[in-house]
Amino acid sequence: MTDTDVTAAPVVLWSTPDEDRAGKPLLVLLHGYGANEQDLLSLADLLPGEFAVASVRAPIAMGPGFTWFPLTNSADYSLDAVKTAAAFVLDWLDDVKGDHPSVTLLGFSMGMAMATTLLRQRPSDFAAVVGLSGFVVDAGEDPSFHDDELDGTVPLFWGRDQQDPVISQDKIEYTMGWVREHVKLTKVLYTGMWHGINQQEIGHVSEFLTHEVLQK
Repeated sequence: MTDTDVTAAPVVLWSTPDEDRAGKPLLVLLHGYGANEQDLLSLADLLPGEFAVASVRAPIAMGPGFTWFPLTNSADYSLDAVKTAAAFVLDWLDDVKGDHPSVTLLGFSMGMAMATTLLRQRPSDFAAVVGLSGFVVDAGEDPSFHDDELDGTVPLFWGRDQQDPVISQDKIEYTMGWVREHVKLTKVLYTGMWHGINQQEIGHVSEFLTHEVLQK
């Protein structure tokens, strides 16, 4: 694993050319462990076309792909590593969000941990969050996580398969407690999806984004 490079701007792939983005609500895609910015971009064609979609590459090289922070069960993991990755994305967002009326986050697996971390650090910055087969990090009492400002009004979609072999039960239990207390939750369980995304779920995400972001 290489050190996180927070001095360079993230590698970002967009669903639309630069001249077609301004004025559209922004949907930011955050991939999972060991993937890259191309992994989720195909979802842009399956989600509401009103969004400008940006898929962001994580800052740490990991095998053929990238990761946001070390795996939580590894010796290298720390909450500081999560916060460093969040700052990496927030710095980029600060440069681009002025062109968009709203920002929504969609994260898969570890990308959901990133999306919810961004929300917890900037509670007023995001219209909604979509978490797919992922989890929320246990931040303890860290003062940079403003959970006390999340009063259940920010919409969050959480889709998962109860047979997901990747996300451990302790993460699910922590996430369940957190979402019930802090966000306006839409939770959907799927069967036969395992640690993945299926067509039914994307249909539900599209409905969620239309209702909770586009029609507001």
